[in-house]
Amino acid sequence: MPHQPTTADTATTPDFSGLWVALVTPFRDGAVDHTALAALVRRLANDGVTGFVPCGSTGEAAALDEAEQLAVLDTVLTAAGGLPVVMGMSGYHLGKATAWARKLSERPLAGLLVSAPHYIRPSQAGVVEWFHAIADASTVPVLVYDIPYRTGVTIVRETMLALAGHPRIGGIKDCGGDMAKTRAVIADGRLQVLTGEDHQIFATMAEGGVGAIAASGHVQTKRLVRLVRLLAENRLAEARAEWQPLQPLLEMLFAEPNPGPLKALLAHAGELRDELRSPMTRASEGLRERLVALDARLSRP
Repeated sequence: MPHQPTTADTATTPDFSGLWVALVTPFRDGAVDHTALAALVRRLANDGVTGFVPCGSTGEAAALDEAEQLAVLDTVLTAAGGLPVVMGMSGYHLGKATAWARKLSERPLAGLLVSAPHYIRPSQAGVVEWFHAIADASTVPVLVYDIPYRTGVTIVRETMLALAGHPRIGGIKDCGGDMAKTRAVIADGRLQVLTGEDHQIFATMAEGGVGAIAASGHVQTKRLVRLVRLLAENRLAEARAEWQPLQPLLEMLFAEPNPGPLKALLAHAGELRDELRSPMTRASEGLRERLVALDARLSRP
């Protein structure tokens, strides 16, 4: 059933352009390390990022209970210094998802990042119902997280364009792996496209995307901020000079399951403990050594 606009619908489309960091969740002896999380957010804010996305896959949200997720969100909101925060959410029970969206909307959020329902593999009509119900329940804008390799759900081009008709759905985090669909959404113009595949930042923005939600934004942050700004200004030659040296690092950060490699590098810098919740595991020693050496080379003046 088509969405029927209400007085609660967003009157203006928010701007999600820029470099958003898909935040890790630091742990210490099994518990969330809120001190390390707050310090990390403050450092990233000082490095010029646009905003923060806690409790996504990089944040190991599946290993956090609801109370922990709310506590993480509140720490990020407090430490962000007024920068916008988009909260990640996922699931497959629609009633629980809409209730969670209403609860999260009580916080001063810039938006919710919502994935398709995992495991149950609904039809495209079911996908539309899922996102419409959550967007109707939310009082903040919704970003569609298109990531079929995690959810098992492919959101086809026609469905994505149908979702663009909802007044509270403002953009996508694009991990769909279908550049033709990405181009179609960009050309349509109703949804802002942010890549969620770090190695696609240059290509997506050169095609007309507005930015990225990137786990790699934790490291070499100032360079990535500069890269996104240059791309937004269509200064492609200068952007390419920033981009090409970063390629080996971005590849290496995802050589083993995220966020293991990222946490290893942040732990080496003293920003958090190299600790994850099972079944996520620490990066291998060999990868950690290669990451540290490469990051050090990139950091030389």
